[in-house]
Amino acid sequence: MYSGELRTTHVNFSLKYGTFISNLVQSVILAGGLGTRLLPYTMFMPKPMLPLGEKPILEHIIEWNIRNGIRDIILCTSYLGRVIKDYFDDGSETGASIKYTMSRKPLSTAGQLKTAQELVHGRFVCEYGDSIYDFDISDMIEIHKRRGAFITMGLHEYDSLIPYGVIDSDGDGNVLAWREKPSTKVNINMGCYVMEPDVLNYIPPDTPWGMDALIDAALKNKETVLAYPTKGKFIDVGTYSLYKEASEEFRKRLGDI
Repeated sequence: MYSGELRTTHVNFSLKYGTFISNLVQSVILAGGLGTRLLPYTMFMPKPMLPLGEKPILEHIIEWNIRNGIRDIILCTSYLGRVIKDYFDDGSETGASIKYTMSRKPLSTAGQLKTAQELVHGRFVCEYGDSIYDFDISDMIEIHKRRGAFITMGLHEYDSLIPYGVIDSDGDGNVLAWREKPSTKVNINMGCYVMEPDVLNYIPPDTPWGMDALIDAALKNKETVLAYPTKGKFIDVGTYSLYKEASEEFRKRLGDI
């Protein structure tokens, strides 16, 4: 009985502590992409506002932040950004406090992030506006803090099927094995990061810059970049096939209408 009470107390403390950690950071969501791979859907609607179930993709992301104790949110917008601002306004209806930046041209991921520099006041979480996350961000933040990291990257295990027979051979050309359509597991970038505010000093202003260029610059300068493998679900809706798959999953969650 005593051990059960102790375990319950520890869990409750961990949950409260994790929420406390999350409350100390902001969330910057990159929602300014053109969504060209989803045309014509994105001709009059920014990609983060495409529906999944009964609400836009971006609303799912904001609700995930709130569940993790992050209510101070910055939305980096560009293409059709007014649609996003008209929908969420100051965020009060969602339970968050939302501020906006607006770029007048495509800046890629890190370039979009740069537009938030004047609004960022400390350690923050950066997320892509076309992905759905489902893991405890407070643990990622705590590991980032404890290790003194500059950037921590959220990773997702991806099982990739090779659609061919793979032949293993030695240096003399002898065939050692034939592996028919094997699968390989790799860790992929899921577009969710914990970052220190000085990260923004690496990004040139008003310049298209990818997140890969930012990570490369940080590594070259001997900054600590950590990998954080996540166990939760990750849904990317960046292409027709992925959006169709995600839409079907969320439709099933709604049940019969």
